[in-house]
Order: sequence, then C-alpha cells, then structure tokens
Amino acid sequence: MKRRVKYVIKLEQVEGLREREREQLREVVEKFAFRTNTYYNSLINWDDPEDPIRRLVIPSLEELEVWGKLDASNEKKYTVAHGTEHKYRDTALLLVTDVCGAYCRFCFRKRLFMDDNDEVARRLDEGLKYIKEHKEINNVLLTGGDPLVLSTEKLRKILRELSEFEHVRIVRIGSKMLAFNPFRVLDDKELLKLFEWFNSLEGKQLYLMNHFNHPRELTKEAREAIRLVRETGTVMTNQSPIIRGINDSEEVLQELLEELAFEGVPPYYLFQCRPTMGNKTYATKIEETLDLIERVRSKVSGLSARVRYVMSHETGKIEIVGRTEKYIFFRYHRAAREEDMGKFMVYERNPEAYWFDDYKNLVDEFKSYVGIN
Repeated sequence: MKRRVKYVIKLEQVEGLREREREQLREVVEKFAFRTNTYYNSLINWDDPEDPIRRLVIPSLEELEVWGKLDASNEKKYTVAHGTEHKYRDTALLLVTDVCGAYCRFCFRKRLFMDDNDEVARRLDEGLKYIKEHKEINNVLLTGGDPLVLSTEKLRKILRELSEFEHVRIVRIGSKMLAFNPFRVLDDKELLKLFEWFNSLEGKQLYLMNHFNHPRELTKEAREAIRLVRETGTVMTNQSPIIRGINDSEEVLQELLEELAFEGVPPYYLFQCRPTMGNKTYATKIEETLDLIERVRSKVSGLSARVRYVMSHETGKIEIVGRTEKYIFFRYHRAAREEDMGKFMVYERNPEAYWFDDYKNLVDEFKSYVGIN
C-alpha cells in the first residue's frame, strides 16, 4: 500500500485539476513551492471548488496578494547554530529537513522550500553540539519541514545522539505525516520500534506533535496510525492554526477537537495564522476567531476545551485570553525575554486585527505593569 502513495510536485500530475486551472495557477507555484501526494488528493471532493482539503494543499490565486513577511515571527533572530533555534530557555528547535509529506498553502515556513534557503542543517553536528553544551535545555523539538519525511535510519541517529544528553528529557517531533500519509507509520515497523526504544529509556519521553487541521483528515488509516504510535508509549497531541475556509466554523472545529480527544490526541494549541507572505487568504481576524473558539469551548469536554489560542509572535507565545466590549486581553504563555514571562496585557479592541502588532492602544492603567512609560 505504501508504494501506491506517490508524491506530486507538478500541477500536471494533479488529475482533479482542469487544464485551465493549471494554467492559472502556474504563477503561484513559481513563487511558492507545491507538493502533495496521491493519498491526500484522494480525500478531496474535486466537484467542490471550496473543498477544505483541496484548499489546504492546492494553490490559490489569492496567494499572490501582497501581504506579510516570509519570516513573520523573525525566527532568524533566535538562530544560534546552523538549523538550530533557541528562543525559550528550556527548549531548542532543530530544523532537520526542508521537505514535507505535502506543503500546506498557509505554511508559516514556506521560505524553507525556496531555492535560496539555507536555514535547514543537512548535518546536525553544530546544533547537537550546542544542545550538549547548554544544560538548561531539557526539551528538543525536531521540525522543519516534517521530520517523518526522513528515513527511519536518519531519525535513529538523531534520537540516539539526543538520548545521550542527560539533560534532554523530552524530544518532540512536529509532524503532519499521519494526516498527509499515514502509511509512513503503517508500513514501517522499524519506526514504531524506534519510538518504543526511546520511550523505554529512563527519564526520556517522546512526543508526537500532530497537525490535523480538519476532521476529514482523520481517516481509518490515520486513526490506525495514531493507535500504533500510542502503543509505543509516545505521547500524542495536536496543534493547528485556525484557517479560513478550512476549520473556521463552529461545526468543523468542534468535530475536530472532539474527534482528536476521542482518539487520544488531545488538542494542545490553536494558532492564529501568522502574517506570512501569501497567507492573507487563509488568515482570520483575531477577535472573530476568539469568539469562535469560546463558542466551541462551551460545547466540548474539558479535554478538548483546554486547548490554548495563541500567537507565535517574535517576542514569545502570546495567549489570547478573552475580551469585553471595549478591551481584549493577552498573556505571555512563553516569552523570549525573562521580563515578559507571564505578562498580562490589556488593549483597546481592534476588530480588524490579524496579529498582535495590529493593537496599538494599551490601556493606561496597565502601562506601568507591562513596562511601558
């Protein structure tokens, strides 16, 4: 079954697209990389031009609208070694590949898939040396790209080296592969044995940070892959941005959060879509999204309702806490600077805001508390 999943990198290979559509989209794929696969394409209803699975991987002319930056959260600022970021004291991030099972059109790291990208480390020696020397790091996140695109042998080498660092207690793998191509798990017993081996080590724990964005991605095959990974002792969670036309309705979001919890993959974060170049058509307004999430939270169990609504801002992970008729409330869930840790902020509302930087009017009585004169 694994051999039947073929990767698609040219619009001509997408059987569901008409020739006229391919011609219209050429300019988009010349600017932003395109990749999907036959398994994921089989989930698309090609008779529906607004199909959410289609919208997730098939380019849109709206991506050409001028908006945002390629590195919207200024990740480069926190690069400490080639392919290595260290933003929060206890967590390091390794960019281990610049390939995914498919490319989400709303990706916040689409810069990695461009020809002139040099952020991903082909050799991780420099980053691993940095982690080894910084004893405060107890969490390492493998990301990219999608680490499960790597061969199991390459993953084994990375995990073996990290396992030798006594201070590294948790390794997280950020992956959408169980949604894009669950056969990566279903057809590779060695991968499951590798996960089981790491979890058997004293004081170590492997986490798989999944990216299911829509409940239709939770196919029979995906659910079986989830079950097999869970049996290795790997802790499963899910994180997803709120994406216009994909999961920005009450019904869809409620189903997604509930089905994930039913499968033992509790929701972890709901992200505000970053203002990345090409992403305007996928972004939602913060205050509308906050209201949506709160309505859904009121309908689901505590396991699903504990999901946090956050922005991965340059200065830290900012949680959108709530609002009144006049004000909106933010808190640093994680902060790059020590003085920002746990900081609570109150701004005048801006219904047109897409990002934290769109809020300008900090409420006076909070200015001294947050360090603004």
